[in-house]
Amino acid sequence: MFKKLLSYIIPINLLKINSELSQTLELTLINGELVLDSKNTNYSYGSLQRILRHGLKKIGFSKIVSMQEILILGVAGGSVIKTLVDEIKCKGQITGIELDEKVIELANNYFQLNSIQNLKILQGDAFEFVLRTKKQYDLIIVDVFQDTVMPTFLFESYFQDRLYSILNNKGYLLFNTMLLNETDDLRNKKYIKHFESKKGILLIIPRIEDHNELIVFQKN
Repeated sequence: MFKKLLSYIIPINLLKINSELSQTLELTLINGELVLDSKNTNYSYGSLQRILRHGLKKIGFSKIVSMQEILILGVAGGSVIKTLVDEIKCKGQITGIELDEKVIELANNYFQLNSIQNLKILQGDAFEFVLRTKKQYDLIIVDVFQDTVMPTFLFESYFQDRLYSILNNKGYLLFNTMLLNETDDLRNKKYIKHFESKKGILLIIPRIEDHNELIVFQKN
């Protein structure tokens, strides 16, 4: 209790571990809330939860609550899952793909993701899963980072086309990106241009929490 109260004054570091994929992982109490960070960025809860919640709100909570199949690429501590389950009250199947085993352990041990009945977390590569899956999804959330680095496959046209193909008609894609320099900005513009050629509605939400840009696409 004392640490929780003190965290409203200064951040309280509770755990710091090394990860081959994410370098450093830290659990910190900030303003009474537990957050998961990598060395240079917020991985779950804190600013990231606000960012993805903003995107979900743009889609519409009333639409999301009735969705039957939701895919999350990049689980981390599961803040977006908590928004879906606790706030939006989603009852449909949620499938999360997370590459880093240590992140999954932290998510289960400290954020109790393994207690969510309609959630299945798979340890594995997001690219491989998207290529293999036979399912169609009502909502796909892409939030894949290794610290501040976004894997290049996320921006390959083949991967974009595959995401489009596994979206149900009227389904939504929510893609969280980070813009740190002009190269990142050009990368996003190229990505957006590719989706503009597809049947659907595209929404860009720029500069959330300074460096994040959300790309929202609804398939028609």
